[in-house]
Amino acid sequence: MAAPLDDDIESNNQDFYSLLNVRKEATAEELKASYRRLCMLYHPDKHRDPELKRQAEQLFNQVHQAYEVLSDAHSRAIYDIFGKKGLEVEGWEVVERKRTPAEIREEYERLQREREERRLQQRTNPKGTISVGVDATDLFDRYDEDFEEMPGGGFPHIEINKMHISQSIEAPLTNSDTAVLSGSLSTHNGNGGGNINMTVRRVMSAKGWGEVEFGAGDILGPLIGLKVFRNVTPRCFMTAQCGLQFSPRGLRPSCSLMTARHLDQNTMGYLQWRWGPNSAMTTSLVRDTKSSHFTLALQLGVAHSYLMMSYQYKFQDEDQTKVKGSVKTGWFGTVVEYGAERKISRHSILSATVSIGVPQGVTLKIKLARANQTYLFPVHLTDQLLPSAVFYATVGPLLVYMAVHRLIVIPYTQAQKEQELELQRKSSATDIAKKKQEAESAVLLMQESVRRIIEAEESKMGLIILNAWYGKFVSDTSQKQEKAKVIDVTVPLQCLVKDSKLILTEASKSGLPGFYDPCVGEEKSLKLLYQFRGVLHQVISADTESLRIPKQSHRIESES
Repeated sequence: MAAPLDDDIESNNQDFYSLLNVRKEATAEELKASYRRLCMLYHPDKHRDPELKRQAEQLFNQVHQAYEVLSDAHSRAIYDIFGKKGLEVEGWEVVERKRTPAEIREEYERLQREREERRLQQRTNPKGTISVGVDATDLFDRYDEDFEEMPGGGFPHIEINKMHISQSIEAPLTNSDTAVLSGSLSTHNGNGGGNINMTVRRVMSAKGWGEVEFGAGDILGPLIGLKVFRNVTPRCFMTAQCGLQFSPRGLRPSCSLMTARHLDQNTMGYLQWRWGPNSAMTTSLVRDTKSSHFTLALQLGVAHSYLMMSYQYKFQDEDQTKVKGSVKTGWFGTVVEYGAERKISRHSILSATVSIGVPQGVTLKIKLARANQTYLFPVHLTDQLLPSAVFYATVGPLLVYMAVHRLIVIPYTQAQKEQELELQRKSSATDIAKKKQEAESAVLLMQESVRRIIEAEESKMGLIILNAWYGKFVSDTSQKQEKAKVIDVTVPLQCLVKDSKLILTEASKSGLPGFYDPCVGEEKSLKLLYQFRGVLHQVISADTESLRIPKQSHRIESES
């Protein structure tokens, strides 16, 4: 969550420290002195011209807002961590004011989550799954010695033998009640059916919730169920579930109880008991870290008993690549699976898994998850363990993925990035034009004050800013064809001179009154030519470097 928040903060953050030209460690007295000076400069009552008065009001309000935030210790702490965007989050007024930065960050994230939850309550949350099973055994079984070719040709027969479609939507009723409507349709070898379910969930407290389920279908009959979740301790929770199925064979009750406990920061232990048509006792251990995911499970049941172990390795790349493998053995036989998963776009994840089992045979499972929609394509290749089926199930998807990735995905993502960059350029140009207009307005408002400051400095041979430029400078020896992107900031800097001194903090100079950023995202510097006690001085300073003038080292030695 932090990354997205930081992106929002950077794009909506105005540097209040730079606007007031104070250090981030500035005291209350320093803030007040800078605020008073800028108020005198931008006070609307000093201007009779309607346009100048309007511009002065705008700048005066910006200065007032910056001072209000930085002069309040609680607001200043929030601003220092999250920027201007953090102050816009609802709920700060009820937060205890004496908190550490870590506590404030935690509280901000909590308020953000609550705001997102309120947004989700205003719309449905659709989820769906589409599964298409393909029988491709004719591709490999025809090479078996016992294979009897069907009359009608030598082309392999591939068919879709099963399908499953399910969909669900959520409808918030109140702040604590949610209704979920779901349904599914299935078909297998020409026979199929469907069902529809209605669930009402109530959040009873921060520690638990409960839900009631009603269902009906053309295969199993009506269903009534109850499920309860409860946090027993901060490290342990339990889930209990019971149901009644009114099937053609009579009433079929079922019950299950599951308890889980945090064994450490990354490890969970689960114990589940089920009673009903598929009675079993299952225990599992799950360890999830930043780089791996491990699961060990043991089930003892009347119909199915098994031991399963799986491991997944997570690569730390931008595509979130994962490789996984598992082995499962029980009364049904043994199954070994291996595969890979990768993010192919902002909202899409593609995975492929090869399943090799006795007596199940070889199956290739392809899965595409896009947002809340999941598409599954299990392709059954052979009922036997044929090396050729294993080879093609492994190599085939890799070759197809590489071809599609190179010919379709990469050009598509590059086109998307170019469109985004073009939009950013247009947005940046609009923002620069707006900031430029604000800076020009500020310079107009400074003219009278600058005239008085220059007269006072000249009378005592003090500090006079002759020329000042801010932006990106280009030397004669490097990048000759590139144009310099600089703005004249002589008037704004002269306006900041006080008692023959000019002090600039380490904050970016683009936030100073009368300044704007002429080259967003590029390295900038400040170049000054000034006169002090009748002697010329010159200095070049980096954008985020503090500066104090006059200095003896800036003096330009006169040629003899």
